[in-house]
Amino acid sequence: MLKSMTGFGRGEYIDSAYRIVVEIKAVNHRYNEIVIRMPKTLGSLEDKVRRSIANTIQRGRVDAFITVDEYGEKKRTVRVDKELAIAYHNAMRELAGLLEMPSSDNIYHISKYPDVFKVEEVPEDVEKLWPKLAAAIESAVANLMKMRETEGANIERDLLERVDKLHTYINTIEERAPQILVEYREKILSRMRELLSSIGAEPDEVRLLQETAIFADRTNFTEEIVRLKSHLSQFKTAVKSPEAVGRKLDFIVQEVNRETNTIASKANDVAIANIVVEIKSEIEKVREQIQNIE
Repeated sequence: MLKSMTGFGRGEYIDSAYRIVVEIKAVNHRYNEIVIRMPKTLGSLEDKVRRSIANTIQRGRVDAFITVDEYGEKKRTVRVDKELAIAYHNAMRELAGLLEMPSSDNIYHISKYPDVFKVEEVPEDVEKLWPKLAAAIESAVANLMKMRETEGANIERDLLERVDKLHTYINTIEERAPQILVEYREKILSRMRELLSSIGAEPDEVRLLQETAIFADRTNFTEEIVRLKSHLSQFKTAVKSPEAVGRKLDFIVQEVNRETNTIASKANDVAIANIVVEIKSEIEKVREQIQNIE
């Protein structure tokens, strides 16, 4: 089943202490590129987050946004900058002596000076947070994949319809091939008669057969028709594969286009040239759709 490369998924984990929200947006990209935006405190978990997403999403650009709200009581500690407090104390005593004033400096005053006391949060062990974050990621990825699969199913239907249309065009070309020789033989015969009528001679049947045989050999595109049918059969099989097949389908379409160009150059026929134009138009539409496939 085909999967689109575009989609959006949201996952959430909530308990009495945390609310974790993960939002994942995916768009078309030639390779697998994962960009993660999350709080700096979770930096040590980035590799785990990346692997968790990459295990499911194999192609496309993925932007993951992670937010964490903490509801529980935060652990804090108060740190005293002893050297700074002593420096403030000595400075106040020096100023009092300079102004010949009694020093009114005390602990209360010193505690109010900038940076003497610093309140710091005790960092949580982020590894303990990982199972909760992993649950939110799993939910977001699952929702993203649902959207990708839904869009992929629509693309699959469209591609199969276009492949059937290509089969019809190829069958028409195959049916037209024998008529090209008949028309060429009649054209050569008509020219011979026109040129020989002035001297009352009849066309040389052997010469006519030789010219027709040369033309038939030069315009024979049977091999290209066989390969085209094989490529389209491979395309249909790949579309049903559970694996990521975007690159494979792109390669098959390139081969279909190459064989079509060869037929156009060999056929030397207006009717087939017109059909080739229609085939190339469908190929371009197929190629555009494939750019959306994982």
